[in-house]
Amino acid sequence: MANGTAAPTDLDTRLEAHRTELTGYCYRMLGSSFEAEDAVQDTMVRAWRSYDKFEGRSSLRSWLYRIATNVCLDMLTAGNKRARPMDLTESTPLAQAALSPRPDNTWLEPMPDARVLPTTGDPAEAAIAKESVRLAFMAALQKLPAKQRAVLILREVLAWKASEVAELLDTSVASVNSALQRARATLAERQEPGAEAAVSDPLDEDQQKLLDRYVAAFEGYDMTALTALLHEDAVMTMPPFDLWLTGTRDITGFMTTLGAPCAGSRLVPVQVNGLPGFAQYKPDPEKGGFTPWAVQVLEISDGRITGFHCFLDTQRWFPLFDLPLHLEAETDHVEQGA
Repeated sequence: MANGTAAPTDLDTRLEAHRTELTGYCYRMLGSSFEAEDAVQDTMVRAWRSYDKFEGRSSLRSWLYRIATNVCLDMLTAGNKRARPMDLTESTPLAQAALSPRPDNTWLEPMPDARVLPTTGDPAEAAIAKESVRLAFMAALQKLPAKQRAVLILREVLAWKASEVAELLDTSVASVNSALQRARATLAERQEPGAEAAVSDPLDEDQQKLLDRYVAAFEGYDMTALTALLHEDAVMTMPPFDLWLTGTRDITGFMTTLGAPCAGSRLVPVQVNGLPGFAQYKPDPEKGGFTPWAVQVLEISDGRITGFHCFLDTQRWFPLFDLPLHLEAETDHVEQGA
């Protein structure tokens, strides 16, 4: 490139080194897996095109975050806020359950850990990063105005100094501190369902045993065993449907009525939103074997499952998680794709 700047291949390498953390930032800002990846791609293109104007007054990382922030703020001007079913409607008794879909852009979307959580040798840093993409925290972020959202993420999650955030947003330190206080106050007022989820990293022995029991109960479609694993106030959601259920009786009742075709499913472990999860494949009566049905995200607290969130748009989610779109009947265990 001109003016003695980096050669194209070197610049590509330097930009790509920041892709995962930028995707995590944009995902927290936008609440959408695909919009986040689009935003990062737009950021990379803008950085490439204007690199000859980058004067090095800040680090390349800070400059990329400035571009990514502007991209996200532009995308958020439409005012759309991603949500979970419990953010939009009241819990529905099973007797009144109806599967009413809403458009894709309504929903907070799941994200594979590997796409948003950079590798770090610091366990405390890794734990904060995981907590900051959990569904409850992501839902809370969606309640904040866009600039407050950016300030909270940069200060609380990424540990930027107030002066660094002020420079990035072209504002004052006082303005940044004020925005942070307002964002904290808003989050303190709203106790999001699932916020109490406590999952260690890595899973401790009891949590792993709970998941093993869950897999056995779900694949065996044993509602008695499943009831023993669910908190009495457990919540089940199924985007793109706005229906959500509360309590073991309604959840297991749904699974044996409207959800009965899921009997005989297979579960493949996935790492999603800093939480344990599974790709669910249900029996395929036409082709044999198993067909994708949902990406499940589990919230755990005090030795029970408190949240059971099933994202059903498998044509979008399974490729995102590098998962096959069919399992053969004889396949008992499938490794998640690289």
